Amino acid sequence: MGTSAVATGALVGGNGEGLLSKERIIAAPGFSRWLVPPAALAIHLCIGMAYGFSVFWLPLSKALGIKEALQCGPDVGFFGQLFTTRCDWSIATLGWMYTLFFVFLGLAAAVWGGWLERVGPRKVGVLAALCWGGGMLISALGIYLHQFWLMVLGSGVIGGIGLGLGYISPVSTLIKWFPDKRGMATGMAIMGFGGGAMIGSPLAAELMKIFSTPTEVGVWQTFAVMGAIYIVAMLCGAFGYRIPASGWKPEGWTPPAAQGSNAMITHGHVHVKKVWGIPQFWLVWLVLTMNVSAGIGVIGMASPMLQEVFGGSLIGVAGKFSELDKTQLTAIAGVAAGFAALLSLFNIVGRFFWASLSDKLGRKMTYTLFFLLGGILYFSIPASAGSANKLMFVGAFCIILSMYGGSFSTVPAYLADLFGTQMVGAIHGRLLTAWATAGIIGPVVVNYMREYQLGLGIPREQVYNQTMYILVGMLLVGLICNLLVRPVADKHFMTDAELAEERRLAHDRAKAGEVGKSHEAFHATSPVTVALAWAAVGIPLAWGVYRTMLSAAKFFG
Repeated sequence: MGTSAVATGALVGGNGEGLLSKERIIAAPGFSRWLVPPAALAIHLCIGMAYGFSVFWLPLSKALGIKEALQCGPDVGFFGQLFTTRCDWSIATLGWMYTLFFVFLGLAAAVWGGWLERVGPRKVGVLAALCWGGGMLISALGIYLHQFWLMVLGSGVIGGIGLGLGYISPVSTLIKWFPDKRGMATGMAIMGFGGGAMIGSPLAAELMKIFSTPTEVGVWQTFAVMGAIYIVAMLCGAFGYRIPASGWKPEGWTPPAAQGSNAMITHGHVHVKKVWGIPQFWLVWLVLTMNVSAGIGVIGMASPMLQEVFGGSLIGVAGKFSELDKTQLTAIAGVAAGFAALLSLFNIVGRFFWASLSDKLGRKMTYTLFFLLGGILYFSIPASAGSANKLMFVGAFCIILSMYGGSFSTVPAYLADLFGTQMVGAIHGRLLTAWATAGIIGPVVVNYMREYQLGLGIPREQVYNQTMYILVGMLLVGLICNLLVRPVADKHFMTDAELAEERRLAHDRAKAGEVGKSHEAFHATSPVTVALAWAAVGIPLAWGVYRTMLSAAKFFG
């Protein structure tokens, strides 16, 4: 058959025992579960750069002109820009990459979530690394050749698929390793998705400075370097994944009884194919859609909102936004950038804080708090803006963004509570279609309401008032849906025979899955190994936080 066929078989595991097979990653006795979150963070910190791609838009819009953009003529529309080599791409055209990212993230997560449960997180993590990092390499070629369709294919489509696969790859694994701390575990990983841009954006900015020349903006080289870095880092994370043996549970932990405050935590398992017909799934879908729509709607407008509402007062100058000169507008834009950096910090912290708190309060109560507190804060923004109270205005947005991030990190544990852990990764993948929906609803509501209010002649500092009240209404819908969530009826759970068959299909073999009888010998994980794994992800994250805090300091300066 040849050496290449043998090598391929060893990697993929035609006999079920390849490097990427699920059987190969069943943890041996003595394995520390605290090695799994750093592996998940390694992947999420890389794909989280999707949030930071805007750092490329301005230099890419001058890729040919270098100092000034070579404007396309009126005869070159969006489709013309896909193939033209005569003029620069507009920022509006480049912005479509965001849409593609999250559309394909949702599609990939929904379509391949079930496959993840069958083949395990390592194989999915490897494919995510090749798609995300490889997509950036294809984009680098597209930028070099000035062919936007290659960027769309590379980062938009292939990279978007990598986003979806990478995002869901650790969810069910972490929940199975941390049944006692479901919220905290998923919060640690999904925190990385929010923090990826804090590392990637300043790294990209530094690389573009290094590679830029009088005839080059340095973007294609930056894409190539970052793509290679991401492939290596994500592969390290993927090969760090382990899954617990069947029947494993934390030492000294007893599963909670399904009564009282734990009534929402099921001991059964729902098959992913059935969730479309279960009311609780659609209620949680609406819960996530409403909360994320409100949050994502203001994220993109937070910086211009601050500038238009407070105007010259941000730099100690009397005058409304429309009365400022170019120098003053540049100065308040710098302050607003610091405000955006501050919001990103709260987005990251909220992902860990609220998900961890949900382990104490319960998932339903945590979302109730999101909607009640969020509604009060959104309702307060017009008043704080009208009274020029910057502290109240900024404080409200910081808490709102923390709950926006917290909604993402808390929902996997909510799903595990309701539908069981056997196929929670696949169910979570289908739920992420709510994210794609929210990504359309939120910005449309905020942006179009702003334009409508401006068209009515309403002053810039007041155009957001009605929008905030609309967002309060969306949160009210989410609150009602959350309050309607009840434990899933027994008829929806898999029978013992169905569960056994699903585990067989998932290669959860009894011979390898019996506690204490893994194919590997007992070997306790060294604390040094755990510390090194956390340092590998913690140091870049700390650097990103440091750079973000420097930017946020401009707001207070």
